[in-house]
Amino acid sequence: MENQNLTQENFPIIGMSCASCAARIDKVLNRQPGVSKAIVNYAAGTATVVYTPSVCTPNALQQAVQAAGYDLLIQQTPNMLEEVEVVHDQKYHALKLRTIWAIILSIPIVIIGMFFMDMPYANLIMWILSTPVVFWLGRGFFTNAWKQLKHGSANMDTLVANSTGIAYLFSLFNLFFPEFWVSRGVHPHVYFEAASTIIAFILLGRLLEEKAKGNTSSAIKKLMGLQPKNVTIITSTGEQKEIPIEQIRPGNILLVKPGERIAVDGVVTEGASYVDESMLNGEPIAISKDKDSKVFAGTINQKGSFRFRAEKVGTDTLLAKIIHMVQDAQGSKAPVQQIVDKIAGIFVPTIISIAVLSFVVWVMLGGTNGFTHGLLALVTVLIIACPCALGLATPTAIMVGIGKGAERGILIKDAESLETAKKIDTIVLDKTGTVTEGKPKVSTVVWNNLSENAESIFYSLEKLSEHPLAEAVTSYFKDTRQIEIKHFESITGKGVKGESEGKTYYAGNRQLLEEHKIAISSVLFNNFTHLTAEAQTVIWFADDTNALAIVAITDQIKKTSIQAVTELKAANIEVHLLTGDNETTAREIARKAGIQHYKAGVLPQDKAAFVRQLQKKGKKVAMVGDGINDSAALAQADLGIAMGSGSDIAIDVAQMTVISSDLTKIPEALELSRQTVRTIRQNLFWAFIYNLLGVPVAAGILYPINGFLLNPMIAGAAMAFSSVSVVSNSLRLRKKKIQNADVSVNLSVTEQDRELEEKVETLSEKFMKKEFKVEGMSCNHCRMRVEKALNKMEGIRATVTLNPSVAIVEFTNGEKTLEELQNMVTQEAGDYVLRE
Repeated sequence: MENQNLTQENFPIIGMSCASCAARIDKVLNRQPGVSKAIVNYAAGTATVVYTPSVCTPNALQQAVQAAGYDLLIQQTPNMLEEVEVVHDQKYHALKLRTIWAIILSIPIVIIGMFFMDMPYANLIMWILSTPVVFWLGRGFFTNAWKQLKHGSANMDTLVANSTGIAYLFSLFNLFFPEFWVSRGVHPHVYFEAASTIIAFILLGRLLEEKAKGNTSSAIKKLMGLQPKNVTIITSTGEQKEIPIEQIRPGNILLVKPGERIAVDGVVTEGASYVDESMLNGEPIAISKDKDSKVFAGTINQKGSFRFRAEKVGTDTLLAKIIHMVQDAQGSKAPVQQIVDKIAGIFVPTIISIAVLSFVVWVMLGGTNGFTHGLLALVTVLIIACPCALGLATPTAIMVGIGKGAERGILIKDAESLETAKKIDTIVLDKTGTVTEGKPKVSTVVWNNLSENAESIFYSLEKLSEHPLAEAVTSYFKDTRQIEIKHFESITGKGVKGESEGKTYYAGNRQLLEEHKIAISSVLFNNFTHLTAEAQTVIWFADDTNALAIVAITDQIKKTSIQAVTELKAANIEVHLLTGDNETTAREIARKAGIQHYKAGVLPQDKAAFVRQLQKKGKKVAMVGDGINDSAALAQADLGIAMGSGSDIAIDVAQMTVISSDLTKIPEALELSRQTVRTIRQNLFWAFIYNLLGVPVAAGILYPINGFLLNPMIAGAAMAFSSVSVVSNSLRLRKKKIQNADVSVNLSVTEQDRELEEKVETLSEKFMKKEFKVEGMSCNHCRMRVEKALNKMEGIRATVTLNPSVAIVEFTNGEKTLEELQNMVTQEAGDYVLRE
């Protein structure tokens, strides 16, 4: 089966009552023709099925599940999730009503059974009160057990129905035919209080379990509630009209008023405001939005009002994709769950066998009271055994963990990724867009020989390149005339070349020039050395004989990168930096970020090989990147982490995605995985220990030692609360902090840091930088004239940009006044105005 022919869908399941049900449905779905993989999540009440549509259909899956005694909802309507929620609420309220009545009726039964056994008609009263509890309020256990029996299987309801049914019928026999036991010297006990109380306790346990399971999916509910039902659309005539969100189409102009949620993804066309995007990035600070800014569904507009053009609607919005990804992840299984599933699949038949064996042993070896004690042991074993605790241990923790990650702006693809993240001891960081902002800008241009068409050729050559740095160059020269380039060729990892007017031109790194034996003037080389020492990336422009110019491009380190690296190192994780930049730039970036291990001049195909080398040394490697060129390394790593601002390919390949592109989310994600896996292990430990200890005690193993025989009522209460305790332990994850231990970047200052601080102070004294707005510039020639005028002043080093129209001025020998700068610009460049 080819991957492109496979379809993946989530289907809600109706009728599951325990982990054994989930195991059975899982087995049924995986046996269907055309099904590649099916995963049933008992905690979420869903089935995730990957199948081939030409071989298998949702109808066929539904019929198979119905044949097993359950139901699959296959109608994928827009409001399906809400409909499922309504069904769940109805089920919860019905269960709540049954539980309340079971408790009300059981209380007098227990009081009579414990304190007033000798009162007249005590057994008769208990029988009358217990009958509706067992066969009306507890009828679901018997009907479900009968359905399972018809399909040749058993589940938790089978255990409950057998135990309470046997206790009830045995008591009924003793009520009406007591002489049968009296004649044999045995007192005819009745266990109506046990049967009714067991039903009440288990109903209470399921009620608490349902409520807790609902809380585990709170993240999905929150995400689903982020889209408004109606929106205001601007019609072609300019009128405002309110329409349902389902009617929005790409290209529609929508109005967002203060306090409203944004309905779909789009681009601002008019107006400005601040938008709260905390649901995407987990950060509380609102983001400024004006014309051409992107806005996303589910985010909240603040005080301003604006219009935007809808671009992605329905299931194409970022919010819809996040919901889909979280649902898939919450429905996935961790590797440890496979063992638990096998146990759950054989659990009920095993428990029934142990219960029957206990009864037989008691009858054979128990003497006068052997039958009575054996019957009690049989009932108690059936009651105390709980596959639900085992079945809930892993999925509830995963649902809470993945949901919490989504709320923090960390999307986790599946449960296996969550488990893998805990083992990571080495992280490889791509430089551009990961450690740095990923928005390279031209800072300096130095020409050796500026001929008439040189700028146009350089611009046109870089316009054809797909490299991110080329975009910075074309943005800088965007007002330059584009000319035809012939025989264009992209040279991977080095640059580009092409022909214009019969002459070959190159744009790329120094290695490209050296390979073609192109001469470099001392002016350009000296500037190159100076700029690379400042950790700036330099692009060379040359013809087939001489280097014509260099362009310095800077990409600022993200403010959060240094903190993230510090936190990772504090967690004993080895950090590596990979970059295609030169050695000097790589060393400076690594030093500033606090990264000890770095590798420069890395080609895209070398990144995956570097990860492979680390893995051969026994390292568990996480690769963090954002570009298409990182996708091979992301796939090779044990854990691929994509930054949300990156390419769709990188995000598809990665197992985790950080929506905000904030590196501090990486240590958070690793800590979240550690906490989740720890919770899973705690849950499994208690679930296994509970059954390993509870079943033998219920069978009466302690009776020969100290005469202790477990009361079935106590067993029922213990069974009911075992599931609740597992789910409650998982819910504790929601309240735990997932930030690493506070690590102050400034407090643990190394000798290297001190040297860096001293250098910064020295540079601050030597250079002072200011930014001025420039009015009147309309093209690149204007920009060059202003820049040339400012640089004529002694002690001035200026860089002027057109978009935005600003002049960044460094004062190397004392600050100049605005008036002095303005006079020089007016004198040398013309009618341009500088403003602070």
